Amino acid sequence: MSRVSSTLFLALAPWWINADWNGTTRADSHVDRYNVTWREPAKDGRDSMPLGNGDISVNAWMEASGSLVLTIGKADSWGDNGRLLKIGRLRVALDPPQSLENFQQELCLEDATLRASWDNGAGRTRLSVWVDAHHPTIQVQFDTASPTTATATMDIWRTEPMELPSVEVSDIYYDRLQKPIQQRQPTVVEPDIVLTDLPSGRIGWIHHNGRSLGPALAAELQGLADLERPEPLLNRIFGAIVEADGSQRVDQHTLELPSAVSHHWTIYVHTEHPSRPVDWQKNVNGIIKHITEMPRDERQQKHAQWWQAFWNRSWIHVTERTGGDDQPAENDDAYVVSRGYALQRYLHACAGRGRYAIKFNGSLFTVAWPDKPGDADYRRWGPGYWWQNTRFPYLPMCAAGDFDLMQPLIRMYLDDVMPVAIARTRRYFGHGGAFFPECVYFWGDVFPDTYGWTPYDQRGRDKLQEAGWHKWEWVAGPELLHLILERFEYMEDRHYLEQRVLPAAREILGFFDQHYELDDNGQYHMYPGQALETWWDCTNPMPELAGLYDLTERLLHLSTELVPADDRELWQGIRKKLPPLPIREVDGKRMLAPAARFEHKVSIEHPELYAVFPFRQFGVGRPDIDLAVEALNHRQPRSHHGWHQDDIFMACLGLADDAQAGLVQRARHHDPACRFPAFWGPNFDWTPDQTHGGALMKTLQLMVLQVDHDRLFLLPAWPESWNVEFKLHAP
Repeated sequence: MSRVSSTLFLALAPWWINADWNGTTRADSHVDRYNVTWREPAKDGRDSMPLGNGDISVNAWMEASGSLVLTIGKADSWGDNGRLLKIGRLRVALDPPQSLENFQQELCLEDATLRASWDNGAGRTRLSVWVDAHHPTIQVQFDTASPTTATATMDIWRTEPMELPSVEVSDIYYDRLQKPIQQRQPTVVEPDIVLTDLPSGRIGWIHHNGRSLGPALAAELQGLADLERPEPLLNRIFGAIVEADGSQRVDQHTLELPSAVSHHWTIYVHTEHPSRPVDWQKNVNGIIKHITEMPRDERQQKHAQWWQAFWNRSWIHVTERTGGDDQPAENDDAYVVSRGYALQRYLHACAGRGRYAIKFNGSLFTVAWPDKPGDADYRRWGPGYWWQNTRFPYLPMCAAGDFDLMQPLIRMYLDDVMPVAIARTRRYFGHGGAFFPECVYFWGDVFPDTYGWTPYDQRGRDKLQEAGWHKWEWVAGPELLHLILERFEYMEDRHYLEQRVLPAAREILGFFDQHYELDDNGQYHMYPGQALETWWDCTNPMPELAGLYDLTERLLHLSTELVPADDRELWQGIRKKLPPLPIREVDGKRMLAPAARFEHKVSIEHPELYAVFPFRQFGVGRPDIDLAVEALNHRQPRSHHGWHQDDIFMACLGLADDAQAGLVQRARHHDPACRFPAFWGPNFDWTPDQTHGGALMKTLQLMVLQVDHDRLFLLPAWPESWNVEFKLHAP
């Protein structure tokens, strides 16, 4: 491995950098070069195109029969078992049926709109589908050369109580399936409710959580039942109303538009918690009234303007230096990488503005698979959040300028999970601060199967989870603080620093300071510990230790005018107590180690390299980089898919050719069962895998630009065979 030698170092720079290899500027993102075009209809939902407005999602596809199918999701549609359920499915068809000759379907990224057209004997039929960037609606329009009638039919699959034949590890009753049959607790998905009292021009349905199974059980097991907090599932209602001007309801499931050459449908999607069905309908009526008072063309124009502004925040376009002006093709590695970057960022924007953090195992775009229970509601690993996976979509957001998309993660972990973390720390350890377990629900509790089924009050001194996979793994807190601090460094919002960053730093860093005893050298003796889920028996694990070095360094770099003296004193005190970052020797070569002492390896992460990323203690512009390169050389296994970070590490270490090879491999590794080129997976998680795409974005950004306090490194890991045009953000 050889490091690139052509890095440009910038001591000062503007807030964002907008340049190409020759230093010229661009007027806009030219994202249309990555539009996705298909010329055949779909077989099923795995051939769908994704649409969304950040909160509401659609998997859309055209069947060979001429029917348009929409599977609708939402960021806060949590069912009574705690699963993130789909809203439902809608089927729209024209009569006479469409033959789809000379079919073309295109995802137009510039305005996040699906456009399709085909010949149908009398002329060309055109279709557009988009999810309003500013309002909770999905818009569908057909324009035909000759008059047709049109029907929209609810195609919901939760029609009666259904016991799931299998559950995932974070489902509430996972462990019960391992017990004798007479002790098993079934996981039952309740049916949706078809609304029967709507005006004649509407159809609709809701899912009403009339019970809540997970939160009370988890809290009781974990000794947190007396903690005051909102019940997160009970009486949560989510659903949709479909309407069209001039339509008539054929039955409770079907709406029909009379013969015409243009048909326009609006689907209103809404969640309330807590609520009652009558209140939900009343409030949706108010939403419909408010939206319909605005001209449709005006709403569409503002929708397009939002997406144009989004794309103009940032971009990266890579081209082959030896290439000409030919149209991009699948055999062009630079184009495939650039397209993967743009499409993954598009998926973030489609799913990243809702109430809760993006789900790593499918985001909002899961679809039905023939061999999986629960239709499109299925996702491997279930409803829970694993921090090491959840962080991946958020790693590239600051450099992309997508600060608004970070808000759901920050809000969920600081407003919902942090109070539970503080209470848990006080109750389990008797001291202040907050530790964040790796595996939590969106309301903050650990999965029951992870915590174990022996109740808190029946345990001895050890109140922690029984499962060893993450028992002593506490890097989630430092990584969360790393992300929210990075957002401040890029935005310099003093109110955000005071209200978000500093309180989080007090709790997260305060935990480590209060939890560990000091050794004879006056340094933390970090034991028991583990290095991620890979090494289960460790002293002074690298991830947490590197995180404390990184965070205290960056926090102490803040202006004294911004930080209270007590906070600086805490950070300085912690820094003085940190033991050295662990080093080991293999075959006479010194390198970073997973921990000062590490035993019992059970997984395949590389915790020693967390001192490279995310906690930049080694890398371009830093001393002793060879210690990190040797650790990279000795890593096992080696991989560029899923949540593996090999290509990120390579970019951070300036290994241009290696990062390029890994990035190309990653960008070509989408799920072969799906047609959309950024539906990565299933890998370790599920399709579309958000860890895979997040790593792709971060690697490419790091190859172009790296930040170390006031220093910017331009093209620190850039291969000679590629050109690049880009606009990225920096502190």
